[in-house]
Amino acid sequence: MEGYMASYDLGKQEVVNWIKNHFWRGATCLDVGACDGKYYDLLGNYLVMDAVEIFTPNIGWHQLEKKYRRVFNADIHGLTYDYYDLIIFGDVLEHMSIDKAQAVLEYAKHHCIDIIIGVPWLYPQDELYGNPYERHIQADLTEELFHRRYHGFAKLFDFENKYAYFHLENPPRSNQF
Repeated sequence: MEGYMASYDLGKQEVVNWIKNHFWRGATCLDVGACDGKYYDLLGNYLVMDAVEIFTPNIGWHQLEKKYRRVFNADIHGLTYDYYDLIIFGDVLEHMSIDKAQAVLEYAKHHCIDIIIGVPWLYPQDELYGNPYERHIQADLTEELFHRRYHGFAKLFDFENKYAYFHLENPPRSNQF
């Protein structure tokens, strides 16, 4: 679906640079909420990437199966997966209830070295492009609420007080870099 993009571009290049400075070429990555495959487009020649996409039409519209090594057409909540070096939740948490998001992050913490989370601040949004999963359930997110709801994350970047990126405060060290 040409022109369809449901995620912020703010800071993506800074995140790519950060990843390349903290992870080795060929590290494994799970891109949660892949949508149009933006992170694959930015990192697919550097990381070995799998994707999770809940909205089935996105997989075909954006040819995700041609991009990612493996695509899970599933809700990340309740999905079991193997270990990844990095898990990216770009524009995902605001679409879930607090309880679900907390459970998803707790599971992820035990299945990776580091997690990157990108979230918008104070951003109400309804269904888009026929995708009911685009609705923001946590439209009230601010940095203060993020830290109250999601423990163990440090801010990487903040852009125009509209969008921020976080990662694990104390990720385990890897000997592969």
